[in-house]
Formats: sequence, C-alpha cells, structure tokens
Amino acid sequence: MIGRPMPASVRAAYRAEMRAARTTIDDAARWRHLERAHILSQPWPWPHTANHIAMFALAVRQRDRREAIGQIIRIIVAAPGSALGRYPEGNTGRAAVGLTEPMPLPADLAELLQAA
Repeated sequence: MIGRPMPASVRAAYRAEMRAARTTIDDAARWRHLERAHILSQPWPWPHTANHIAMFALAVRQRDRREAIGQIIRIIVAAPGSALGRYPEGNTGRAAVGLTEPMPLPADLAELLQAA
C-alpha cells in the first residue's frame, strides 16, 4: 500500500478509535480501542507507527516494562513492515502477541477494510 492514502472511511474509524483511547478513563478500554486502531492502521506506515507510539505511552503510564519494550520494537518495525506489505493481518499489536502472528479480524473491521 505504498503511496496509497488511507481511505476516508478507514481514517475516520481509526481516528475515532484513537480518540476513544485518549478520552476513556478505563485502561482496559483504552487498550481495546488502541488494538482496534492498530488493526485498521497496519497497511499504512505513519498511522501504524503512531498507534504503536500511543501504545508505548500507555504502557509507560502503566509502568508495564514488558509492554513498553515490546512497543519500542514495534515502533521500529511498524513503518517498514507496512510499507512493504509485511504485517500480520488482524494482529492487535500488543507485546503479548507475536510480531508476525496473524489473528482473526473483528467482523466490523474486516467489513470496513474490505470495502475500502
């Protein structure tokens, strides 16, 4: 997807998930929103990297060393992986999940990405 802009419908959903992650007071909900934003952002280098930066910031805020280190690695590989089309579809982007492990897409996100 090099050079292909994020479709407006996907961008709107991505922004909504990122906004929800910033504004909710529940940390578990923040992670869920960031995970959904991650799935949406994977094909596009900058949104994908920005999502991992937000995940890193939350991990630091929670003093979760394992997650923070995992996010540093993901920040480094996110843009090149997206640019080369080498990302595991559906992967939630968390440190507990393997970097190359594909996961099932939530139905609503699969529909949105397929339509785009």
